[in-house]
Amino acid sequence: MSAAPLFGAFFLFLLALVTVARLGLALRQMGYVRRHRWAVPPAFQARVPLAQHQKAADYTSAKTQLRMIQILLEVMLLCAFTWGGGLDQLDQWLRSWPSLPVWGKNLLLVGAVLLLGALVELPLTLYATFGVEARFGFNRITPRLFLTDLLREAVLSILLGAPVLLTAIWMMQSLGSLWWLWAWGAWMLFNIFLLALYPVWIAPLFNRFTPLPEGELRQRVEALLQRCGFQSSGLFVMDGSRRSSHGNAYFTGFGKNRRVVFFDTLLDKLDAAETEAVLAHELGHYRRHHVQRRMILMFVMSLLFLALLGELQQAPWFYAGLGVHLPGTAVALILFMLVVPVLSFPLQPLMSYYSRRHEFEADAYAASQVPAEALIHALLKLYQDNASTLTPDPLHSLIYDSHPPAAQRIAQLTLLAAD
Repeated sequence: MSAAPLFGAFFLFLLALVTVARLGLALRQMGYVRRHRWAVPPAFQARVPLAQHQKAADYTSAKTQLRMIQILLEVMLLCAFTWGGGLDQLDQWLRSWPSLPVWGKNLLLVGAVLLLGALVELPLTLYATFGVEARFGFNRITPRLFLTDLLREAVLSILLGAPVLLTAIWMMQSLGSLWWLWAWGAWMLFNIFLLALYPVWIAPLFNRFTPLPEGELRQRVEALLQRCGFQSSGLFVMDGSRRSSHGNAYFTGFGKNRRVVFFDTLLDKLDAAETEAVLAHELGHYRRHHVQRRMILMFVMSLLFLALLGELQQAPWFYAGLGVHLPGTAVALILFMLVVPVLSFPLQPLMSYYSRRHEFEADAYAASQVPAEALIHALLKLYQDNASTLTPDPLHSLIYDSHPPAAQRIAQLTLLAAD
């Protein structure tokens, strides 16, 4: 068997294996959550009503069912683009336009694939927002605002994405066999630029940010920032309630543009001490250098993947094995985007473990700055208000969860509170 059919058969086997694993994990999650729906875990019985626990179980099951449909649609779309001949036919059709410049054909090809993928996913997004989220009382976005957000995201994606895509294609065509090294450097600079741009120019396109008002909370937050050595350009409240009742807090940007942001929904649910504890956890990520470490990891992984793309771009069996007859720069980029999620699935548990370890470290740091009991109270309120299950399937959690299960986080904080 030649290289192309061998690679095609290998990737098809890997795709089937990953798909079965993803669907199997989803079924495990639903089954485990439903089996534990009828009783609150002993560690939470004094604090979490049974009705809230059952709501979380039902919400988790509904989201998991939707994710299973999404998995199947993703596989169908991948197969349609590759072995179904969709990408090959689209590429040949664009090549038949003699008046269209090469860069225009490449841009249209990538844009068309992304657009088709977005259109396939749109019904699921609509059902998730106006079906699942609305049924459990979380959705607050109107159809008009949903459409406005969609248009803004599309325009922003074109304004930012088109130059990046054209630059990447030019590098792949013009900078020789080591183009991927130059592309990696450009990608790093773009991400740093985007990080600086986001809080000042991009986020305000979607939400309104107002200064955190004077009062007990502001005093607590300013004192906490001073203790932690964190300097920000301002403390802001974001109108997250326009779209959802889920609450959160975060800091964003770097240097002079770094700012602390609270969702208004978070401030409605937590008192000043609990909000301070949540922010202390977020600051724990900063003080333990988690943000920098994640950026370094992202850059290293992007370097490895770009190097792999550089090799695959020159391999005829890569195109033929995935149903494409004519090699091309944009085609190579699209095929790589399609296969990377499958190839990188084995890394998922390692990434989740890395993230969970950071969450434990951030909790420990928060407990060194504020009473651990305040963070426990805040987490319990957020688990209830966000309908986060207290009983995830252990294997599913091990593979996917970026945050430790509630029982583990509360147990660690209880120990820290007792010290």
